[in-house]
Amino acid sequence: MLDLLYQPWPWYIAGPIIGLTVPLLLLMGGKMFGVSANLRHACAACNFGNVEFFNYDWKTAGKWNITFLVGSVLGGFLGGYVFANPEPIALAQSTITDLQALGIQDFNGLVPDDLFSWGSLGSAAGLTVLVLGGFLVGFGARYAGGCTSGHAISGLSDLQLASLIAVIGFFIGGLLMTWFIYPIILG
Repeated sequence: MLDLLYQPWPWYIAGPIIGLTVPLLLLMGGKMFGVSANLRHACAACNFGNVEFFNYDWKTAGKWNITFLVGSVLGGFLGGYVFANPEPIALAQSTITDLQALGIQDFNGLVPDDLFSWGSLGSAAGLTVLVLGGFLVGFGARYAGGCTSGHAISGLSDLQLASLIAVIGFFIGGLLMTWFIYPIILG
């Protein structure tokens, strides 16, 4: 059984587990799946001034959501460090070649240290990707009324047009980033 935790789960196991999350949350009182709402709860908990958007009972409204976030972080830690697969990530040779052309050479961890490390944070590319990119993702998630997981899993399951538009926008943004913006930043 423990051996199962040391390897990636195939899509036909992980996919249905994620898919069953939506009906389970709906049965638990109409909860919506997503992570970005925790940004609002964190700001409300810190009580940043007298901003109307953050004046609500975050302890009641966000308890389950914050619990989910803590579980996600704990699960990520367990999966990434405690039950880490010692094998390198299986990348297609064409992907490795394309990334090497952009200056990324380290493929040993979950993410390339050339871009995602404390050392690369001081570089222009690192600052752009981690700080500016992180700000834009956080701002965009709240502006769009939810993050990729919330819109793609809960919103589409609930047949919300706004979620369909958001997911199409996320996909287009990912393609633009991969094919046009990353080569400029890293080139």
